[in-house]
Amino acid sequence: MNQKQAATPATSPARLLTLARDLKRRKARERHALFVAEGVRSVEEVVRSSVVLRGALVTDVLLSGPRAEALITLLAARGAECVTVTEAEFLSAAGTDNPQGVLAIAEVPERSLESLAPADLARVLVLDAIQDPGNVGALIRTAAALGARTVVALPGTADPWNSKVVRAAAGGHFHLAVTHADLSELINMLAAANVPLWGADAGGRPVTELRAPGTFALAMGNEGAGLSAGVRLAAAELVALPMSPGVESLNVAVAAGVLLYALGR
Repeated sequence: MNQKQAATPATSPARLLTLARDLKRRKARERHALFVAEGVRSVEEVVRSSVVLRGALVTDVLLSGPRAEALITLLAARGAECVTVTEAEFLSAAGTDNPQGVLAIAEVPERSLESLAPADLARVLVLDAIQDPGNVGALIRTAAALGARTVVALPGTADPWNSKVVRAAAGGHFHLAVTHADLSELINMLAAANVPLWGADAGGRPVTELRAPGTFALAMGNEGAGLSAGVRLAAAELVALPMSPGVESLNVAVAAGVLLYALGR
């Protein structure tokens, strides 16, 4: 949908609040194919994207200052109904810390492995049971910044459309494809597209000794356990990031950023 088109209207203010509360649960997000963006920056990114907006909740905390006024204007221009609620009602629907008195409800873009174009598989970041929402959001943001075309969340990974993930990604969701898949689905898709799967692992070959192919998928493992056995077995290459003596590991998003940059060169 073009940004200038009107969004799908909400049914009623009360139902919009109820829906926002319901969307704190992953099963509800998957059932409705909707997500929540919280905080001024996150909502601004959603409004600038092409996703379909269902509506927004705001409190008196937000309704002051030129940036807030501009955001309300942008929401109205997109056809999103803005419902003013009490602070208590708002907090009952919010899922992040310091939500800043604004949240928006929007449709999750329709993405599946089958729908991806060949260009979307040119550079893929695979999240292998990354559990922390902040890390998942940072990984999506990093992937978008460093030229990845797709992020695939394998089972065990925090929901990429969790409000904490959306906020941490700072708009990254809207610059690449974000989808879920089982490992077997991913392996089959990558094989059909002739895209090798590489895995980040401390026991792999140093990235400084490797030359990446023109297209590749890079898997980042769980924060504590590393790559799962299935991903490790499927990986054509395990790649390590050399570090100074005495330093055991990096944050997974930081490591992904360094590896994507190094392999992209």
